[in-house]
Amino acid sequence: MLSVEDHYETLLSDVYTWLMGGFAQAKQQNIAFFSHRNIKPTGSGIAVDLGAGSGFQSIPLAELGFNVTAIDLSRKLLNQLTSNAKTVDIKTIKDDILNFPHHLSEPCELIICMTDTLTHLKSKSDVLALLQHAFNSLEDNGSLILSFRDLSNELKDTDRFIPLRSDENIIFTCFLEYEAETVKIHDLVHLKTNGTWTLNKSCYRKLRLSVPWVEAELLNIGFELQESSENGGFQTIIAVKKVTAEHER
Repeated sequence: MLSVEDHYETLLSDVYTWLMGGFAQAKQQNIAFFSHRNIKPTGSGIAVDLGAGSGFQSIPLAELGFNVTAIDLSRKLLNQLTSNAKTVDIKTIKDDILNFPHHLSEPCELIICMTDTLTHLKSKSDVLALLQHAFNSLEDNGSLILSFRDLSNELKDTDRFIPLRSDENIIFTCFLEYEAETVKIHDLVHLKTNGTWTLNKSCYRKLRLSVPWVEAELLNIGFELQESSENGGFQTIIAVKKVTAEHER
């Protein structure tokens, strides 16, 4: 069983952008996501992208005028982000996303943790720590955007085999093995080179986070929920820091 970092470095980072439909498509989807929600700088303009990958969210935010810090465990993906960010400056940091407050010098207007990054944490305690860090790091009326897959409902039998994407040279299939608090994610990547297929495979864990649990913990911390919706298998939750006397810094 590999760690999340090792899984990405040995297998997933090389095909991650392709898996998401290619950079141009994934970027356009996030441009539409932010536009639909009227996400734009209105305060400090400081934004942090936790689990930034190759820049699907960081670059659209920078193009909107945010001063973006992108944090990820994968150096390969951060290098792709830098290459993709042709017209904008984005600060990239290779680190565990739980350490993001150490890289901030002032409160943020926006923190995002999207595309299932939240489920990559090791425990629900880590999730709670991240949510609390986010609340503490946001300026008044700042927003936290989460998107993740709700894996709380267990798939059975052959439904646990999921074909994610394929083309003439790559076939990416995922197999899910459920545990009490986590799911073992078995990624199977068939690659064709010079007419010959080879199988690359790796396994890591994701947390089984339910939407009601995440919503309840956000409210307990002091956030107000602005949106909770589902699209394409991903749950989106937007929470806003509305400071009361109880939660004032």
